[in-house]
Amino acid sequence: MIASARALNCELYLVGGSLRDLLLGRGASDLDLAVVGDALELARRAGKSHGAGKIALYARFQTALLQLPEGKIEFASARRESYQADSRKPATVSSATIEEDLARRDFTVNALAYGLTGPHQGELIDRFDGLGDLERRILRTPLEPETTFRDDPLRMLRAIRFAAELDFGIAPETLTGIKQCADRIGIVASERIGDEFLKMLAGRDPVRAMQLMIETGFMTRLVPEVMKMSGVEQVGRHHHKDVLIHSLKVMQNVVNTSPDPIVRLAGLLHDVGKPRTKRFEPQIGWTFHGHEVVGARIVEQIARRLCIGNDESLRLTKLVRLHMRPVNLTDEGVTDSAIRRLMVDAADILDEQLVLCRADITTANPRLVERYLTNFNEMADRMGDVAARDRMRNFQSPVRGEEIMVLCDLPAGPLIGVFKGRIEDAILDGVIPYEYDAAKEYLLKIKDEVLRDNAERLLEEKRQRARVRRSITRDFAFPKPENGGE
Repeated sequence: MIASARALNCELYLVGGSLRDLLLGRGASDLDLAVVGDALELARRAGKSHGAGKIALYARFQTALLQLPEGKIEFASARRESYQADSRKPATVSSATIEEDLARRDFTVNALAYGLTGPHQGELIDRFDGLGDLERRILRTPLEPETTFRDDPLRMLRAIRFAAELDFGIAPETLTGIKQCADRIGIVASERIGDEFLKMLAGRDPVRAMQLMIETGFMTRLVPEVMKMSGVEQVGRHHHKDVLIHSLKVMQNVVNTSPDPIVRLAGLLHDVGKPRTKRFEPQIGWTFHGHEVVGARIVEQIARRLCIGNDESLRLTKLVRLHMRPVNLTDEGVTDSAIRRLMVDAADILDEQLVLCRADITTANPRLVERYLTNFNEMADRMGDVAARDRMRNFQSPVRGEEIMVLCDLPAGPLIGVFKGRIEDAILDGVIPYEYDAAKEYLLKIKDEVLRDNAERLLEEKRQRARVRRSITRDFAFPKPENGGE
């Protein structure tokens, strides 16, 4: 690539987030390259030399994206840009020097360039004291904040994401500029807003990102339902806790155990239905009956607004709708059928559901925490028992009776059950894997030995095996059978 840049007489610079992360010691798999010269032709030659497939070229903006097994390389011509008031897409793009290109970037810590070829080879260009801001761990715009944010309002959300991810502060004048320009976010496509929001949730400190969203007013503009959870109301001596503060605590608990952005978002939104369902009953106090059902409907609307995909939206909605069910199952005397119904309803998100429900224990009373966690763990153990019993009830030899009759040249009868039992025991004992081919091979191996044995003894063996089998509840993890196990 460097040889190609020299052959084309291009100046090549490492810039942006990849350079920033390297300077912070974070490492970088993706590379951002600024090119003073023909970036598209350089990308073509780089792709050819690396044996890459199709290269994404964007001629209007003079950018290209090369996807390699090790990561992505983005090429962009050094440029000036001008914008119209109603769009964050550049109206005009023209060639520029590397110094002019750095001035249009979002933050000083991203406005650094390291020369790979050309007159600045081996030199770090730092016009805006980006190195100093890296040391001070602060985000600041290279130009006046209003200029930077009016050109591209999405940069305001990026400021929040970077601050939370990098554990940086936001310079006072930059934070003021964000608040003053916040209304400009209305010109940004919903898909881009949702993408930034999900990146915040997937980052190192999503709770701080949400707090900054609240502080800057973006939460009110983008997810106002969250702000409706804020506040405490009191009637006589009865008051309910601030639902927003509680929800942020739950979210932090989820963050401590799960990197999944959807489960983290469920932690923030699990009680979003409470403001619409809260009632004061003199004999009881504050109630929120049905808030999980109302909350699920609200969450569906939020997911649509943030352009969260259908599968993730369904998962988020289900997490909110079912978040009270495990709590209700911690009472003594709950039947296996009630536990089984929850397991069926939660299905493939059961583990995430339990993470969310455990995170919902936020009381400051350590005795209550211990009691709730004890009940919760007992309920989770019972789920394991029920699941194991159900798997045992449905478990059977991957080689079915009809095939055993053919392979062993036997008529229908009790001996077929003996063969199936031997195969099942071999699987449970770890002698063979739970796979059709292994089970068939094992059947052929034991066939002659079984057929030579005493029929009455074999039938007693079958009866004994059934008694032992009923006592097993949890000692074997059953994977799904492979082909042939249908």
